[in-house]
Amino acid sequence: MKTIFAKKNEVQHEWYLIDASGKTLGRVAAKAASVLRGKHKPSYTPNSLCGDCVVIINADKIQVTGNKADDKLYRHYTGFVGGLKSYSFNELIKRHPEDPLRRTIAGMIPHNRLGRQMLGNLKVYAGSEHPHVAQNPKPLEV
Repeated sequence: MKTIFAKKNEVQHEWYLIDASGKTLGRVAAKAASVLRGKHKPSYTPNSLCGDCVVIINADKIQVTGNKADDKLYRHYTGFVGGLKSYSFNELIKRHPEDPLRRTIAGMIPHNRLGRQMLGNLKVYAGSEHPHVAQNPKPLEV
């Protein structure tokens, strides 16, 4: 039996659209991370960029379960003394509506150069409008 490795010039990248309004944060992120890595394709190769592009709209209407809206903290360290900033989910969704979803997906893909390339294929928008209509993204159900 032969092992198939995806070659860079043979991989076809498709575009998918996920509507996050009313959906759970973790479920949307897990589906998007899987598509970004290319795990839904039969030619999946872990060490190459064989995933697809994902456009997520209505990121400001994402839901979290339980008390996570108030209890979950997102931290950022500025590098200076006393520079640890922390925001709850509700505060972060008001300031930067795309950030919780982007951070959650970033935590689910590899933390290396390949993962940074995969994150380049992720487009997150707070509203229902997006500039990627010309790519004709297929709707992806979560």
